[in-house]
This record gives sequence, structure tokens and C-alpha cells, in this order.
Amino acid sequence: MTVIDKIALIDLADGRILSTRSHGKDAYYLPGGKREPGETDVQTLVREIAEELGVAVAADTAVHVGTFEAQAHGQAEGVLVRMTCYSAEYAGTPVASNEIAEVVWLGYADRERVAPVDKIIFDELHAAGSLR
Repeated sequence: MTVIDKIALIDLADGRILSTRSHGKDAYYLPGGKREPGETDVQTLVREIAEELGVAVAADTAVHVGTFEAQAHGQAEGVLVRMTCYSAEYAGTPVASNEIAEVVWLGYADRERVAPVDKIIFDELHAAGSLR
């Protein structure tokens, strides 16, 4: 079994969550990405969010929200993604950069438009009353 190690940002506002869609993809994902060798979770978060959204995450505000695992979207059966999620403050306005084609704010009604691991996160946030 293969596990893809990813770090993601959970940014909630007015009952919606910040999500992204990469060029050529049909599903939305929480912003973030894969760890580079030797990086900590927070270093990965800061780098990936700068690359994807063009904003500067304040590393000292990062708070672990949860770690979630599911079948990786678009990958062979048995390839899992482990998404370690953080909330954090950032400076700037998120815009699509590099591989990101679109930045959107999604509600729980958009659940079917997201990757499998994001569905688990949507369910948990909705049950907690954070995602409407």
C-alpha cells in the first residue's frame, strides 16, 4: 500500500471553506501539497500555500486541526492520501498560482465536487457546525 503524505490549509469563513482546483483536474482540493525531504509540517504548509495561493502563512499561528486518510483521487486502488490539516493566519488575498487553475469558497452542498479525503473533512467540519 502506498501513502501520499500531504499537508493542507483549512481556512473557514462564513460557513465556507477555501478550496482549489488544479489545471486538468475535475475535483476540488484543500490548498496544500506534498512534503519535501526534511521539511516539517509547518514548513510544508508555508511553502505550498505561498506557491499555490501567493499568500504568506504566519508559521507561528499554525494549529493542527486533524489528520485524515482516504483513497487518493485519480490514483490506482490502494493508493491512499494522508492529509494533515492546519488552520493558520496569512497575509494577502489567495489567487490561483502555479498548478492551481481556480480558487473557490465551497459550502457543504459542494461536497460531491471534492476529492475523497476532502469529503471526510467536509463531513467532520459540517458535523461541528463550521461548514454550512
